Amino acid sequence: MQHAQISMPNPKADPALRKNRRPGGRNIQGILLLDKPVGLTSNGALQEVKALYKARKAGHTGSLDPIATGLLPICFGEATKISSFFLDADKRYMTVFRFGESTDTGDAEGEVIFTAPVNVSADAIEKALAAFRGRIQQIPPMYSAIKHRGQPLYKLARQGIEIERKPRDVIVYKANWRRLNANSIEVELHCSSGFYVRTLAHEVGERLGCGAHVASLRRVGVGSFSVDNAVSLEQLRHAESVEDLDRLLIPADEGLADLPDVVLSADAAYYLCRGQPVRASGSPPSGWVRLYAKEAGFLGVGQVMADGRVAPKRLFHTY
Repeated sequence: MQHAQISMPNPKADPALRKNRRPGGRNIQGILLLDKPVGLTSNGALQEVKALYKARKAGHTGSLDPIATGLLPICFGEATKISSFFLDADKRYMTVFRFGESTDTGDAEGEVIFTAPVNVSADAIEKALAAFRGRIQQIPPMYSAIKHRGQPLYKLARQGIEIERKPRDVIVYKANWRRLNANSIEVELHCSSGFYVRTLAHEVGERLGCGAHVASLRRVGVGSFSVDNAVSLEQLRHAESVEDLDRLLIPADEGLADLPDVVLSADAAYYLCRGQPVRASGSPPSGWVRLYAKEAGFLGVGQVMADGRVAPKRLFHTY
């Protein structure tokens, strides 16, 4: 039996779906690579971008502190379904560690809690950084968004409350440095998700005996995305039309370039879109995959099961 057409729920045709649909905003799809400016929270940047695009649905993919600048991918519409892939992706940073002072937050916005003369050698700096390369355990800072009994740790920290935190397994793929001046170094980092640069600065300062904190931080990469392809808020503010803004969006599947793609037959896509695992030629033996159908294009992402079939996980609705 042939099923050449892949049908998905259509809110325009179904009065019940139309009644429950959220009003307001444009139903746009795709990913914007934003270069977040210093001094703005990630949520603040998201809300401004969402307003500029007049978008119905949008979400960012992992917070940057107000002190930090750089790459903040923002997902619109159906692309929000794959935001977790960017949350879990490796990150790349350029950061400056300032020696001689440790702060309670680990960065320049905090209060100084320790000072010491700076008298460190290049060998000592390299040895200190080398101790944190590879697979390590890191204790998250109190000034973080991690929640304890529903309360973010940073709110507890502001009340002078410290909670015991369990160490986390993280990976530092690269931690290269160069001397800037007598009191600071620039560090190039490539690390796994869940890594705290502020914690690294603090611990390097402890090893050197002089204290340290993050003076500046710029995120230059998230997964396969680079800040070189990002746009600034100023560029968005000066766009002449929403059509000009839309041209800055990239397709959702481009953010999943590291995943193998699987092209399904019309029959396989038909059943997959109804929640059923299907067999697909050319699929890898395991893992996540991008799913395509010749007639419909990108369908979403799935996982290869133990028996070789591909199970749908996050499918996109095509209106």
